[in-house]
Amino acid sequence: MSDAIADAKRALRAELRERRQLLTPQAREVAAVGIHAQLDALVESVGARSISCFLSTTTEPGTREFVAGAVGRGIRVLLPVTRADGLLDWSVATPELDITEGMFGLPEPVGELLGPIAVNDVDLLVIPAAAVDRTGMRLGWGRGYFDKTIGSMERCPPVYAVVFDSEVLDEVPSDLHDQPVSGVVTPTQTIVLAPVRR
Repeated sequence: MSDAIADAKRALRAELRERRQLLTPQAREVAAVGIHAQLDALVESVGARSISCFLSTTTEPGTREFVAGAVGRGIRVLLPVTRADGLLDWSVATPELDITEGMFGLPEPVGELLGPIAVNDVDLLVIPAAAVDRTGMRLGWGRGYFDKTIGSMERCPPVYAVVFDSEVLDEVPSDLHDQPVSGVVTPTQTIVLAPVRR
């Protein structure tokens, strides 16, 4: 990655992180309700019976209510668990979900770990992002876990990034290893994109 792209990513991430920290608890709650409704509709439209989804941190658009609701409806939900080697293990969400703090302070499930290839069986991936642009390029938080996952999948299902409305941008800085997403989910809308797979 060139220094200019790395610097642009770092600067944009810092700005987005600061904006997220300024949101009020009420704004977060409204966003979580909107995300829940948008993700429910997306799962329905895709006809997904098995999905992967991340457990949101306190500053991310809330996904936890959606995960609980999906599990309650009998949808198999795989939750990511970070590994030191840069790959993700997966754990099946349960109704009595036990959450701990994983690497990097991220919320992760406590339970049986499935290896990285477990995600190959899902119908839909719901992933975190700092921002997404209108071509489908996603700016993550810099560790590359989801880019590696998407890039290694044999038959990648639709991939949707979850962001706040203000984080859908005209353009985000990207490099060759960055993987595009199929769409973006915000508290008020789901945007279907048609990115070029690399």
